[in-house]
Amino acid sequence: MEFKVNSKELEKLLSKVIPAVPTRTPMSILENFLFEIKDGLLNIYATDLEISLKSSISVVADENESFVVQAKLLYEIVRSLKETTIHFTLTPSKKVNLVTDFGKYSLSYLDATEFPNLQTFEDDKEMNEVTINGNDLKNAFDKSSFAMSKEEMRPAMMGTLFEFSDNGLRFVTTDGHRLVNLLYKNVKSVFNNSYVVPERAVSVLSRILDEKDVRIRMNKAYMSFKLNDIELITRLISQKYPDYASVIPLENELTLKVNTKELLDSIKRMMLFSTSTTKRVKFSIKEKEIEISAEDLDLGASGEEKVSCEFSSDSLEIGFNCAYVQDVLSHLTSEEEIIFKLHSATKAVIIEPVQKKENIDIIMLLMPVRLNS
Repeated sequence: MEFKVNSKELEKLLSKVIPAVPTRTPMSILENFLFEIKDGLLNIYATDLEISLKSSISVVADENESFVVQAKLLYEIVRSLKETTIHFTLTPSKKVNLVTDFGKYSLSYLDATEFPNLQTFEDDKEMNEVTINGNDLKNAFDKSSFAMSKEEMRPAMMGTLFEFSDNGLRFVTTDGHRLVNLLYKNVKSVFNNSYVVPERAVSVLSRILDEKDVRIRMNKAYMSFKLNDIELITRLISQKYPDYASVIPLENELTLKVNTKELLDSIKRMMLFSTSTTKRVKFSIKEKEIEISAEDLDLGASGEEKVSCEFSSDSLEIGFNCAYVQDVLSHLTSEEEIIFKLHSATKAVIIEPVQKKENIDIIMLLMPVRLNS
């Protein structure tokens, strides 16, 4: 069996699929690509059993065939070549030979039957489907993924909630200290349902999304993202996502308006003076300014700065983990000004842009920390 393909086109294809190849796995078969040649189309698959990636390219082939070949070795060989045509030949001795104008390379291959079966959505009556712009999806991930939990004891929070409703498509992430709630009002669906997409899928998607539309298909166990010539399929997290709406306070009547960059710059400096264990920073808020301070008793170091603001009350002192404040602010840098909605020194704080966008609602939630008396 023979086929040929341009080396640079193949390199581009393999680079899209290789993120699904695990770096460490007890199942050595997962360290391979599945090559499937059918009617002049080469489909290449990779999976770590949590996510799968598939991409395709047209090739000149004399017949249909499927085989499994070592992923990283093949990728490194193809990546090292100058632009040329690669002739692939499969031999009866389980070797795949790669021949170019200036070299010949040989790898072992395995039967395609040894590769895990991959999820498909064909003829799935439980499947739902929606389309979203790739830049919108990437923006949602960029704004929210930092708040996903790293704690394996709470697996649902280790992913991003996709909530389809009459209001639009909502993305929610939280680790119990921070929460992001982003709603695209213009993404309409004919179904109301929620799905939790694991962090691994979000991370890979964030690197490959572009301005083109993404076709999303989903059932109870899997979600597929189809972008041009590449498709990512991920297992969904089966555990129920926490009731995020119940932790968003309704009584936060105090408003603090502040310049995003000025506050972020100050927080970055105060991080130098906060204790490494608590990372605590204190906001002493008055009508026209915030005094931001931090102290590291172990080092005998402290810092204090003032930032202009507009506050709807006389005064309030509240403490935060400065690393969490920095995370939130650094994901709102596109906003010139933001509003903190507060109630007291112990209640969750809502942070949102001053300037609202037409089809996007975003709020972030930040839990305070107790100040020493």
